Amino acid sequence: MTFTDDQICIPMLQRSTDGLPGMSSRDLQTSTEGAVLSFHHIYYRVKVKSGFLPGQNKEELEILSDINGIMKPGLNAILGPTGGGKSFLLDILAARKDPSGLSGEVLVNGAPRNANFPCESGYVVQDDVVMATLTVRENLQFSAALRLPTTMTNQEKNERINKVIKNLGLSKVADVKVGTQFISGGERKRTSIAMELITDPPILFLDEPTTGLDSSTASTVLLLLKRISEQGRTIIFSIHQPQYSIFKLFDCLTLLASGRLIFHGPAQEALGYFESIANETEQLSQREKSVVEKLVEYYATSSFYRDTKAELDELSGGQEKKRNSAFKNITYVTSFCHQLRWIIRRSFKNVLGIPRASIAQIIATVILGLFVGATFQGLTNSCMKTESRAGLLLVLVVYECFSSILAGQIFVVERKLFIHEYISGYYRLPCYFFGKLLFDLLPRKLLPSMLFICIIYFMAGLKPEAGAFFITIVTVTMVTYTASSLSLAMATGQNLHYLSTILMNFYFVFMMVFLVISLYVGTIPPKLSWLQYLSIPHYGFRALQHTQFLGQNFCLELGTIGSNTCSNYVICTGEEFLIVQGMDLSPWGLWQNLLGLVVLMIFFLIITYFRLLFLKKYS
Repeated sequence: MTFTDDQICIPMLQRSTDGLPGMSSRDLQTSTEGAVLSFHHIYYRVKVKSGFLPGQNKEELEILSDINGIMKPGLNAILGPTGGGKSFLLDILAARKDPSGLSGEVLVNGAPRNANFPCESGYVVQDDVVMATLTVRENLQFSAALRLPTTMTNQEKNERINKVIKNLGLSKVADVKVGTQFISGGERKRTSIAMELITDPPILFLDEPTTGLDSSTASTVLLLLKRISEQGRTIIFSIHQPQYSIFKLFDCLTLLASGRLIFHGPAQEALGYFESIANETEQLSQREKSVVEKLVEYYATSSFYRDTKAELDELSGGQEKKRNSAFKNITYVTSFCHQLRWIIRRSFKNVLGIPRASIAQIIATVILGLFVGATFQGLTNSCMKTESRAGLLLVLVVYECFSSILAGQIFVVERKLFIHEYISGYYRLPCYFFGKLLFDLLPRKLLPSMLFICIIYFMAGLKPEAGAFFITIVTVTMVTYTASSLSLAMATGQNLHYLSTILMNFYFVFMMVFLVISLYVGTIPPKLSWLQYLSIPHYGFRALQHTQFLGQNFCLELGTIGSNTCSNYVICTGEEFLIVQGMDLSPWGLWQNLLGLVVLMIFFLIITYFRLLFLKKYS
């Protein structure tokens, strides 16, 4: 399921921001009751292939089975062994799991979750997805600009940002880039939490917030969450094997094993509960029921289960409510232009955020340009230089094509960040798509291409006309962006990143073979001639040939333009060369190739957009 273009996220703003960790107990008080989230008879099933061969039938695997519980304001922990289903349950409660295999009901304050729930609640993913090239403050500004309504003034937004930074203990690193070594893992995790607290959500979800942290940092993060929950906020998180000092902070414990519920209740009463049944479970023999099944039965007959069931019945009113999809009819709080402006702003900062990489790319381009320019230096109008001139044009096309192979990574390296922000309602898909294309991909490709062609053009002595120089620049740029668009189309949404690189290399090598054949042999096998219309290098090379050969005389040393006076050579004029290549000498001979590049580029960009649109955004 995907969002439509007019979908919007309206954050819940009715709650005060005065109660944040680090403040006095009086400040921590809130006049708004926290949200109560309840889940009723949750089942989740997925279909998996029964074998490795394509076309084989899929079997249905039950991940969660009849899970019930209530999450109230406080720290609500979901525990369980690896593969127990805790992350599945967390994502289901946060409306971030594919609903196709889901049955059961999730209610907020006794009512079905509305369509804006993924945007009204906060969600901190396990891997900290924040823009590494931006500072802590700049990341928070981006979240505030897109998730808070435009009715709030910039001053109000900045005050909220400053308050969150102060209360989460990020003041010392507020203006430090997140991706540097000057920010610790705990500070990076707190930055991710701060990104979600900007909207002041009543419910905050966290997927294993202590993963990758040492014990001291993990305790610090959980103490922070504990203080946040004391404001009346409902915090729900999955966690794996917490130390006891962390466990003591939990208010509610949900324990899963093999997708079954074996305990749900006050966390501090869990130890006593399991001590009371420890002796009985140890006496189970191999012929009796498994330990998990026995624990499920014990819980079903416990007072914790009866109390929970009574509360669930009260919340649901004893009636089944039709589950409301959280994937439709979502509305945005900011306009299209506002979102596009901020995405452009962040894209520019991202490009400038890695100066070493940009400088290294420019230096490498200059060195390569000087080398190629020196190799082809002195392309005077001589009948002996015809093939050298064409060879240089071929080098230009080859360089631009192969230098664009990795361009598709711009949507790959930010995949997790995009999915998280898109689901959370930061922006519309077209805003992200055009913002990244125009102000991330374009600057990264335009400057190196311009430097490369300018160095070679004047060193090699290509056609000394302003019009020819301008058209050459346009043609090379079109080749670059069309090749980059193909890379985007192949890489976007691809799990195996190296596969797209292999396919791109194969495509360009295959098409280059055709160019060499057409240049030096003159004919292409008729059965394969149609492939040239799918070739980016073909259009670029022919457009450059038309520009650089038309009107050229390569027999100036003999004072004639006739081919028969050029000893041992057939071609003496650019027109003769183009005719041999089978090209139209009219202006259409140039523009049809540029038009071909435009058509291919648009086609590849459309594919890229739809691959983003249908990218699997829910696990």
